[in-house]
Amino acid sequence: MTSMDLKFVILLIFPIVIGSLGNFSLLCHFIFLYFSGCSTRSTDLILRHLTVANLLVILSRGIPETMAAAGVEDFLSNVGCKLVFYVLIVGKGVSFSATCLLSVCQAITISPRSSRLAELKVKALKYIGPCCILLWLLHMLLNFRVPMLVSDKWSSRNMANIIDYQYCSAIISGKGNTWFFTVLSLSHDILCLKLMIWSSGSMVFMLYRHKQRTQHIHRHKISSRSSAETRASQSILILVCAFVSFYTLTSFTYFLFSVYDKSAWWLVNTSALTIVCFPTASPFILMTREQCVCRPLWRK
Repeated sequence: MTSMDLKFVILLIFPIVIGSLGNFSLLCHFIFLYFSGCSTRSTDLILRHLTVANLLVILSRGIPETMAAAGVEDFLSNVGCKLVFYVLIVGKGVSFSATCLLSVCQAITISPRSSRLAELKVKALKYIGPCCILLWLLHMLLNFRVPMLVSDKWSSRNMANIIDYQYCSAIISGKGNTWFFTVLSLSHDILCLKLMIWSSGSMVFMLYRHKQRTQHIHRHKISSRSSAETRASQSILILVCAFVSFYTLTSFTYFLFSVYDKSAWWLVNTSALTIVCFPTASPFILMTREQCVCRPLWRK
């Protein structure tokens, strides 16, 4: 193992360990609230699915990448490669969709009674569970071709059309039905991004209006602590901003694969780091912004 490999292993282990602990702690917290009969928010179910998806992304990309950089060889078979990448892509897609769903649901939740969104509050609560299950089914079906495009590194033959991950290889093809699935995937991403931008803008506007009304009515009795809904909205806004930033960075790294050598060491490792950034940061954004989450986790 070279010095560069050692530095990358150390750099990648940090988000793997921290991100796994953060998501697992948050997941345990929500499971505890569910079975203990405590009052939960409508978005808690979405957060449970989001943390599971984040864990899958961190473990399925981070651990194989670290083992490969550490010099471990032939630790994944052809079937193992297909399974790892399928879990990675499905988890990444569910994380994307769950963040979008979380943002939209929170915008509906904090909408005033006079708003058109208020009519969707009751209906939204009923359909959150089925929507979360639908997200998993949708991405499992949407990415059914991923195992066909992935193999162990020794099974690859056309070296001009593959990305070499050291432990596995992903085939890139611009022919046949590949363009159809690419357009389908991009349409999903664009739709989710538009919904996140719309819901985030709506939340910012509603929080601003709420603050103005509060200051006008209770000019001398302003609480030093914001309401639970305000804190939740702020955390989700930060979460969405973080996701859009890391998504843009990840998309740029994949664009570089079409410009530079697809098996370039620095490019493959950079893509691994950018993919695990959001799953690592998201639980801590939620834990630091929402006191109702932090207290059961860190205080007795």
